[in-house]
Amino acid sequence: MIRHAGHLLVDCLTALGAQKAFGVPGESYLAVLDAMHATGGRFDFINCRHEGGAAFMAAAWGKLTGQPGICMVTRGPGVTNASIGIHTAMQDSVPMIVLVGQVGRHMRGREAFQEIDYRAVFGTVAKWAVEVDDAARLPEILARAWKTALTGRPGPVVVALPEDMLSAPTDAVPLAGPGVYPEPEPGAAAMAQVHDILSEATHPLILVGGCTWTAAGRQALQTFAEASDIPAAAVFRYQDQFDNFSPCFCGEAGVGMMPNVRDLIRGADTILAIGNRFGENSTDGWTLLDVPVPAQRLIHVHPSDAELGKIYQPEIGIVAGVNAFADALRPVSGLWADWRAAARAAWEGGFDLPAQPSPVDMGQVMAHLQKVLPDDVILTNGAGNFAAWPN
Repeated sequence: MIRHAGHLLVDCLTALGAQKAFGVPGESYLAVLDAMHATGGRFDFINCRHEGGAAFMAAAWGKLTGQPGICMVTRGPGVTNASIGIHTAMQDSVPMIVLVGQVGRHMRGREAFQEIDYRAVFGTVAKWAVEVDDAARLPEILARAWKTALTGRPGPVVVALPEDMLSAPTDAVPLAGPGVYPEPEPGAAAMAQVHDILSEATHPLILVGGCTWTAAGRQALQTFAEASDIPAAAVFRYQDQFDNFSPCFCGEAGVGMMPNVRDLIRGADTILAIGNRFGENSTDGWTLLDVPVPAQRLIHVHPSDAELGKIYQPEIGIVAGVNAFADALRPVSGLWADWRAAARAAWEGGFDLPAQPSPVDMGQVMAHLQKVLPDDVILTNGAGNFAAWPN
């Protein structure tokens, strides 16, 4: 079947499981927009006012669903506007695919209108940046982009699409579906060592990160924490991955970190870190744990071996998916019930705030929102110091 490459691209995205894209239309990828229109609503395009907003929407989709959010922007200023969302997705380890128009292949290297070398510009901002020279390779490259965005440490992939390539006819066969890449599972010996280290603790702590948790994985971790009576803290931007109403949840290690959370990390003698990369915010500028060997016994679990030992040398580093690891956990017991209870009480006490010396009392604003917002509300905010209030 002969079709133009824009139709091939949309057929591949649909087969991979994409449902919608967020973007700002541009003439450099009109062939893709035409193909989406031809699906009759099977593939939605959310028209945004600004490419930065589109990129953040795609990143939010990736964080909420665990599947790559799709962002579509035009070349030059379009993708540079989107760069803030791409950078955030990279720092948050969020699966995302950015499809961006490019000048015609015959014009490259001449500094054509709005031309950008995407590999050079986004090589260190995204997990992978690639340009498709041949329409026949679209299925191959999109399959790899989907896999790259999802596996290991998830992240954004930038795929540049020359406009003449998109309008070229091709008889390439679209993808039939996504590849299946099961999470790496922890070995029995590693899990035995985890159990032994935690059993020897007096002040254990779980640090929770990552956005590829499933409902079953989150429940398995919560069940383990509650059965073992171990406090858990979420790292920056992952507060929603552990039930805040659980008696084991004790706060978020992020911007404007509450003193009780800072004390909790410093006071722990054993830390089980699952899915986090030990970023600046969750470590208070890498001051809460000694670099490179922490005073705390450290168990670090991450689906990418590149994150293990990257900053902190763990006593044991385990390459495993967060859900597979949580499913393999078995309860431990120890004399730390008072430690967990004090950590929870300190977190709950943080909601009792004195009046704020401001015309707008943010403590009262947050208290009001807690009362009136429904349970399934989704809150979004930036990353400045003001983020301490909703967090």
